[in-house]
Amino acid sequence: MQDERDTQDGLEDHSTKRVVIAIDGLSSCGKTTLAKDLAHHLQWLHIDSGAMYRALTWLMIQKGWTIEELLQHLEDVELELTRENGEALIRLNGQVVRDELRDPRVTEQVSAVSMIPEVRRFLVEKQRAAARNASVVMDGRDIGTVVFPDADIKFYLTADEDVRVRRRHRELLEKGYEIDEEEVRRQIRQRDHLDTTRAHSPLRKAEDAIVLDTSHLSRQEQLEEALNIIRRRLEKITSP
Repeated sequence: MQDERDTQDGLEDHSTKRVVIAIDGLSSCGKTTLAKDLAHHLQWLHIDSGAMYRALTWLMIQKGWTIEELLQHLEDVELELTRENGEALIRLNGQVVRDELRDPRVTEQVSAVSMIPEVRRFLVEKQRAAARNASVVMDGRDIGTVVFPDADIKFYLTADEDVRVRRRHRELLEKGYEIDEEEVRRQIRQRDHLDTTRAHSPLRKAEDAIVLDTSHLSRQEQLEEALNIIRRRLEKITSP
């Protein structure tokens, strides 16, 4: 990765202004990877909204609850966004949750949980609270349209389905989950359908979002392209 001083050139002048960058898109397009890289580079807070929904889904599975029982216990759930050693973490009822959030059982059920209005209100409140006193990079499916409709910069990521399937399959294998590509494809298509057709806060591209196709971009290329766009946008925002 190129020198930190080079990549921050043109961005440090905006450090005193609270900036919100929203990244939306379908699953496995690289939203979270790009958001993490931008937040690390800019030294801003990263909010992974998808991981927050996955955390509640994982809790429901671990407790053996139905969705109705999850709602009954929602007010008692302690969910915190923390930053430790430069890493953004989710602490759920005092426990840091990471790899368990990618469990295929969570993937299978998270859309059903995330479409519930009470769940979305619960998490959106926490997401907005986290951004009140800090510049943030946040990724999800309704960030630029619902959570932060006035975000300074909005990205909408896309990628070919085959690329998305390979990415998610590789990720799951690396985490120790045995699953074939066709099952991953089925899960991705099901998630796409549920995310784009749900009644409450469906996934859609904000009118002012910048489309970034990541199909044939490396991780570094995605970061560099996004940083170039951010520089140009922030110059317009702050110019007299």
